[in-house]
Amino acid sequence: MELSKYFKSVIDMDRASVVICNLRHEIIYMNPAAMGRYVKWGGADLLGKNLLDCHNAVSRDMIHRVVDWFAADREHNIIYTSHNSKENKDVYMVALRDENGDLIGYYEKHEYRNRETEGFYQFSDE
Repeated sequence: MELSKYFKSVIDMDRASVVICNLRHEIIYMNPAAMGRYVKWGGADLLGKNLLDCHNAVSRDMIHRVVDWFAADREHNIIYTSHNSKENKDVYMVALRDENGDLIGYYEKHEYRNRETEGFYQFSDE
């Protein structure tokens, strides 16, 4: 069974931004939430661009350090990078590995801490 379309759909439907980079730090995928979130920096036009160009020197250094840490050990797969108090979320960098466990890229994961305010099973078309 071809699972890639299902995995893509999972990421596309996520309300949190997902930006996937290869090991050259090129942005190879952005879900719709990320395209919207980063629209003032180019949105979808960021695809194919180098993520490091979007960061200051300190952040670029930390991205390199994290990717080196991911590469050093197959057990190194997620690291907490920051908390955004304005949006009440934690941010992580996550390693992406192939079927052999080799590092192939990374992405940034946002975990929001706010409790959902919508009621259970609130169908928008009713």
